[in-house]
Amino acid sequence: MNSNPRQLKLLDVVRARGSVTVEELADGLGVTLQTVRRDVQRLAESGLLTRFHGGVRVPSSTIENIAHTQRESLNADGKAAIARAVAGQVPNDCSLIINIGTTTEAIARALLGHHGLRVITNNLNVAAILSSNARCEVIVAGGVVRPRDRGIVGEPAVDFIRQFKVDIALIGISGIEADGTLRDFDYREVKVAQAIIEHSREVWLAADHTKFNRPAMVELARLSQIDRLFTDKPPPEPFPALLADADVRLDVATQRGAP
Repeated sequence: MNSNPRQLKLLDVVRARGSVTVEELADGLGVTLQTVRRDVQRLAESGLLTRFHGGVRVPSSTIENIAHTQRESLNADGKAAIARAVAGQVPNDCSLIINIGTTTEAIARALLGHHGLRVITNNLNVAAILSSNARCEVIVAGGVVRPRDRGIVGEPAVDFIRQFKVDIALIGISGIEADGTLRDFDYREVKVAQAIIEHSREVWLAADHTKFNRPAMVELARLSQIDRLFTDKPPPEPFPALLADADVRLDVATQRGAP
């Protein structure tokens, strides 16, 4: 589904509070109960919310991610803003590793105007996007291809990544928890991402605001292992202090049309 701004705001409210009644959502958003119920139904059908009698809550699963097609449309404008911000900081004639995720795929599209890039990736979507740029070289890791998102995972991918030392790693993440851990759902994907971090001179994390306080099962890294964080809204508490303590540079991207 393509979530509209009202539905994205509704999601933000539910994520911030954990659970909320339909009446509270209608009052907070300044819309009718019927409008909220329609939005909730669409978001629940897409797996973004879970309904209970009289209200909604965030999905409780820490072991399974939202489907790739749903993640592509979720906060697409925010991801596009992040992608433009990242691309604006990536120099020409450098080496990159780009991992799995819809935000990193948006970054790949934003890099199509660059030249002289050597890009290593375990994401077939990223490879397909950047392979149309004849001025860049794309190297694809070997391993098991996950059908749901065309990500490449497993030990062969880890071993492949370990051959390189690149200038910048551009990584996505499923969740950033309040203890400063970066988390994801598939331990095989996490192993590849950990190798990417270890074999990059700088690590840039691209995560839209929905990733803050989102739980996931597997610890990938800690904020102290990241050099820069690109996001689309100022992080909520306690993340500003965590980022400062970890000496992570924060870049908040501006969406087109925003003041």
